[in-house]
Amino acid sequence: MNKLTGVERMKRVLRLEEPDVVPTIDFHNQKLRDAILPGASYEDFVEHMDLDGIIFFDKVSAWQYETVSESPRVLKDQWGGLVRFTSESLGVPIKPAIKLEKELEGYVPPDPDDPKRYKWLEQLVKRFKGQRAVAVGATDVFDIAKESFLGDEAYFEAMIKNPSLVERINEIVLKYNLGYLRNAIEMGADVVLIAGDYAMTYGPFVSPKHTARFLTPYLKKQVDLAHQMGVPVIKHTDGDIRPIFELLLETGINGIHPIDPMAGMDLGETKKKYGSRICLCGNVSVAGTLSWEPVEKVRQEVKDCIRKAGYGGGYICMSSNSIHSGVKPENYVAMVKAIREFGRYPLQLN
Repeated sequence: MNKLTGVERMKRVLRLEEPDVVPTIDFHNQKLRDAILPGASYEDFVEHMDLDGIIFFDKVSAWQYETVSESPRVLKDQWGGLVRFTSESLGVPIKPAIKLEKELEGYVPPDPDDPKRYKWLEQLVKRFKGQRAVAVGATDVFDIAKESFLGDEAYFEAMIKNPSLVERINEIVLKYNLGYLRNAIEMGADVVLIAGDYAMTYGPFVSPKHTARFLTPYLKKQVDLAHQMGVPVIKHTDGDIRPIFELLLETGINGIHPIDPMAGMDLGETKKKYGSRICLCGNVSVAGTLSWEPVEKVRQEVKDCIRKAGYGGGYICMSSNSIHSGVKPENYVAMVKAIREFGRYPLQLN
């Protein structure tokens, strides 16, 4: 097989086909990037590591923030919620935009058509188009609605006591996300990555019944838009998603990340059950192996992941969440090298 470009590899596996080598892509903390390639831009780092794509993540690259406090560093996000930032790329929500339904009256949502959101995406497309996959990240409607708008507890309570409020907020967020994704795809994005957890370690946040009413219909509308524009979709959700896996498949997503090992999700079992229907992405442990273990353990885990999920294609080898600041730089380098070493097709790992 002739050597493929990164974007060709990504598209093949998302069509459940075998590429020339298992692809890899991840979202990286700047501290780790600086440890491996000091002072490099994210783009230069992707080139240096020869990754198959780069992620334009909306919360980091497209959302607009207003500074509330410098110490501690607190920003107001574009929805009106307050977020505390530390050394990680993503902040922690600390106060939602509204507490009462009446506060939605006159609420003005962010404008997805503001061209300032897409300046960096335009640069990524110009630099990588046709060579590496430009993956545009969108935060899930569920994630924004419960964190930026009402707060987790109030949002879950409203599912029972005031479902129309949940649907009203979901529609506000969905309208923005659809506009944002349409603009990003028209600009040249190759893949959509919708991030936002539907589950925790011990199971889904809400029942399958409520997932089917309040979560997956909004995901499906975003997937439908991307597919209409010829772009595949990967859904990220941590946690044990086994009780809602079929609901996720019904949305039409092309890939699922990360098959969370901390939640008891087994990559091999998931491949056997669902590998003919969806591309699996993951699941080298970022909580354990990449953060604490020696390099040889990293190499062995990568090999095991490819052996479990790589046969027949339909597999992207990456971390079990993202490459955060606690990951040992040498372990991340070892992971990428091992993917290239063990992931060459035809695989010979059994």
